[in-house]
Amino acid sequence: MPTTTAADLSATLAELLEGGKQRVAVAESLTSGRIATQLGAAPGSSDWFAGGVVAYASDVKFGVLGVEPGPVVSARCAEQMARGVAELTQADVAVAVTGVGGPDRQEDQPVGTVFIGVYAGGKVYSEHHDLGDEVEEILDATTVRALELVVDRVRALA
Repeated sequence: MPTTTAADLSATLAELLEGGKQRVAVAESLTSGRIATQLGAAPGSSDWFAGGVVAYASDVKFGVLGVEPGPVVSARCAEQMARGVAELTQADVAVAVTGVGGPDRQEDQPVGTVFIGVYAGGKVYSEHHDLGDEVEEILDATTVRALELVVDRVRALA
């Protein structure tokens, strides 16, 4: 069974968003811009990709994205990041990722802990994942899952 890649998902988004009917944005901590890179490389992305914020440092999450001070490896943080970047960019759909890539635990969360927040249609929700302990696998799986969620939300809003 073939595995869906980040490039496949970005191409799907390009087809769904042809003509710029909706705008998509991303806020990234753990993935440091990997999701934005995939979106920006998709055909016609200048019509629908609003942009993104790489908020690796906690103070950037708090100051730029409006995340309330507190733990940043959490569902609450991912949800607030998604809402914050949607408001900042006037996006219809936004995804945000935060988590622990390693090599050590962070905020008492183990390596591989990932939270993905999604904003769409004025609502926000999040998912929690445990994606192992190898940094590249964590980053790749996070990128793919975040893009899957964007595709799902774009389809739901169409």
